Formats: sequence, structure tokens, C-alpha cells
Amino acid sequence: MNYLYFLIPAFMLFLIGIRIVRPTQRGLIERLGKYHNFAKPGFHWIIPIIDRIFMVNVTEQMVDAEPQEIITNDNLNASVDAQVYFRVKADEESVKGSIYNVNNYKWQIVNLARTTLRNIIGTLTLKSANSERGKINAELYKTLHDETQSWGIEIVRTELKEIDPPKDVQETMNKVVKAENEKIAAIDSATAAETVADGVKRAKIKEAEGFKQSKILHAEGEAEAIKLVNAAADKYFVGNAQLLRKLEALEASLQKNAKIVIPTGTELVNIIGEMAGIVPLTKNQSEV
Repeated sequence: MNYLYFLIPAFMLFLIGIRIVRPTQRGLIERLGKYHNFAKPGFHWIIPIIDRIFMVNVTEQMVDAEPQEIITNDNLNASVDAQVYFRVKADEESVKGSIYNVNNYKWQIVNLARTTLRNIIGTLTLKSANSERGKINAELYKTLHDETQSWGIEIVRTELKEIDPPKDVQETMNKVVKAENEKIAAIDSATAAETVADGVKRAKIKEAEGFKQSKILHAEGEAEAIKLVNAAADKYFVGNAQLLRKLEALEASLQKNAKIVIPTGTELVNIIGEMAGIVPLTKNQSEV
């Protein structure tokens, strides 16, 4: 039974020294204040009181730089806030760096981000700061990345949450933006009305051109008809006029009791016959 007095305390001591490292963590074991070994995920046992283990989270984390008032280059106060995403690299040297090379790396990252933002935005006007967010993000990321290399930290990304001007300046800016939007809307409305008017104008021009072309074609048709009539008149009435002159000459001769020889088959014979109501002579020559 005496051995139980030793087994129970030894078992309790064993239980107290058990440490389990999760996959999202890495551990640094110190013995009597000195670094002893690196604890990877899994089961570990340390000597109580003599050994200590420090757990380090190696997953991606986020810290808020917290809003701060920054004076821009045009002497306006801007409320600026940003977020920094980072992680401790999982290798032994990086984990040791996050514990031994920096005191509270989260707090250090926040303060470094705040100082960097003041330095960057202090050289910009409020308008350029709002329009160059990508540039500010890039400069903030570069500074944090360079400064945290020895801490075993990997900066994943940085994001500006806000760059807000004072309330009165914001109201003025909103009025300017509203006026610009109203101006653009008015221009668009005028352009649309002009487009409609231009369309109506073009339609009227097309209609007038069509009416004009119709008139031209109608006039050309009438001119062609007149031309055909004139041609017919030239063809038929010129000969009738000559015949009329012959009849007039015949009438004058008859009045003087003169004899006229008319060849058979001429138009004068037919006309005289029609006028007299008789059939034309069939002899080669006829005497009147």
C-alpha cells in the first residue's frame, strides 16, 4: 500500500504536464527560462513548474487600426480607419520571432498602421485621399510587410474602411455631387430631346424629298405625254395641212371654171367624193 503514496502523486504530476497543441497552433517550450524545443500539433508533456509552453495562433487574423483624426495637406480633418489582415508563419523561426523579437505583435501592428496612415494621408488633399485609396492601401501594405519581416509575420492584405471628412465639409461635398448629378441629368435630357427633334426633322426632310421626287416624276410623265402628243401632231397634222392647202387651191380653180386633172387614188379625190356623197372614180384620170 505504501507504493500508492508514490503512484498517485506521480500520476497527478503526469496529468498536470500534459499539453495538446491544436492544428491551428504552434508551441514554444521553455525550460527554466530558456527556449527548449518547438511544439507541433499533437500530444506534448512538459515538466510542471520547470517547463512552460507558449501557444501561438498561426491562422489568418485581423486587427482594426481604430478611427483616428488626420490632418490632410489642405488642412482638413479626416477620420481614417483601416483593417490589417495577417498571420504568423508556421515554421519554427517565425514562431520564435513572433514571441522573442516583438512584444505583443498585434498591438505593434495596430500602432504601426496608424502611424503609417498619418504619414501617407498627411501628404494628400482630402479629395486625392478619397480618389487614391488603392495607392494608400498599397503603401500601407508595403510598409507593414517590410517592418514585420523580423517578427515572423506575413501581412496578407490591408483595407481602408473609411476616409470621412468633417460633417460640414461632407455636407458641402454632398451638395456639390448633387449639383453635378443634376447637371448631368439635365444634359442627358437635353440630348435626348435634341435627338428626338433631329429624328423628327430628318423624317420631315425625307417626307419632303419624297413629295418632291413624286412631283418631279409626275412632271416628267406629263412632259413625256406632251412630247408624244406633239410627235403625233407633227406626224399627222402636217400632212392634213398640206391637203387643206390643196383643197383651197382646188376651190379657187373651180371658182374660175378651170379644169384640174386629179390622179386617181389621191386623197383629194376621196375627200371630194365624201364631200359630194359619191364614190371615187375608178379611171386612171378624172376630169372635173
